[in-house]
Amino acid sequence: MNKKNKKIGNYRYRILGLLMFATTINYFDRSIIGVMAPTLEKMFGWDNSDYANIMVSFKIAYALGLLTMGGLIDRIGTKKGYTLSIAIWSVFGMLHALVRPGFSVIGFAAARFGLGFGESGNFPAAIKTTAEWFPKKDRAFATGLFNAATSIGAIAAPFVVGWIVHEDGKNWQIPFLITGALSGIWVLLWLRMYKNPEVHPKVSKEELAYIQGDSEIESDDKLPWKNVLNKRQTWAFAVAKITDAVWWFYLFWGAKFLSVTFDVNIKNIALPFFVIYIMADGGSIFGGYLSGALMRKGWSINKARKITLLICALIILPVSFVAVTENKWIAIFLIGLAAAGHQAWSANIFTLVSDVFPKKATASVVGIGGMVGAIAGICADIALGSVLDKAGNSGYFWAFLIAGSCYMVILGFVHLLMPDMTPLDENLQSIKD
Repeated sequence: MNKKNKKIGNYRYRILGLLMFATTINYFDRSIIGVMAPTLEKMFGWDNSDYANIMVSFKIAYALGLLTMGGLIDRIGTKKGYTLSIAIWSVFGMLHALVRPGFSVIGFAAARFGLGFGESGNFPAAIKTTAEWFPKKDRAFATGLFNAATSIGAIAAPFVVGWIVHEDGKNWQIPFLITGALSGIWVLLWLRMYKNPEVHPKVSKEELAYIQGDSEIESDDKLPWKNVLNKRQTWAFAVAKITDAVWWFYLFWGAKFLSVTFDVNIKNIALPFFVIYIMADGGSIFGGYLSGALMRKGWSINKARKITLLICALIILPVSFVAVTENKWIAIFLIGLAAAGHQAWSANIFTLVSDVFPKKATASVVGIGGMVGAIAGICADIALGSVLDKAGNSGYFWAFLIAGSCYMVILGFVHLLMPDMTPLDENLQSIKD
């Protein structure tokens, strides 16, 4: 730690550590079913459409929850909102273990619905917390760090599942129960450690001044949720979040693709997933660092963020060729490279919200954008499940082609909707006006 950090204090990084812990739990819980998908399909007799419908249930709840939870977190505050979110997803995560073969599709769909609704609060709460605790120049890096925890959760899932669950599915319930204990620990830490930085006894005056150094002072007045819907900046972020469908494709369909294409099973999936998601972690951290480094060199926020997004889109392009390679490790490397590019992209588009919007609106805007991403994921799941059942595994060719090429197109729309990134004041008016 350098002398500057000692002088101003670093309690904000303890809060960031809690965000990373929560996001790790979130993605561990979310990833378990994807890792076990080939085994569960055999156990319960699902086809691709059955599996797609279970995934759609999660995403419908996620979309509805983002609208509800984002606005709720802005109204009741980060501390209460985050606690409510993780409590809901923990209960429904553990309820997966009660599902029985006679009603497996309906049971899993119901459990995934509740899980999706609870998990929808994680990113609105985390982005709002980051905006409260970090200055703009550090937010992309902070976001990159907690966003990297998505990959930690995704890496942990295959190792835990491979260690506990047998190839015939024995003990499949246990991984779903583990997250309950982890979530309980997190809630205790969160309730004990979290207060707004303005009133936190462990935040020094120097650290508070640093946190607020490039932010506007805001009143406590609440913004009506409908007000953010009228802003083009909201829809620029929402369009960028369409790429969530690609990330969920890797997360929920990746193990199935590797199983049918390269005969990867529940006992040897851990290493491929480790490679993919450790690369994703590196991308998340580097993407957050890069835009901040460009800003420190004197680049405008607009130029630094968008050039970084362009680099991400170019890095992702080669994943289009995954379905035509016959080498397992080339395919895994290309998926990992795309995952790294996506996580770098994700760290920067999340930061677009706090770059432009006042803190009191961030959770609502993130919720709206996340809802659009969830709808894109729903459409992708329905289409892919249907194509795979009708046309066989050749459907993966089109899935990877779209996954690789869509970022460039989406970046063009983001720039059209938001050619400049002029900050908005607490009344959502341009500060330049």
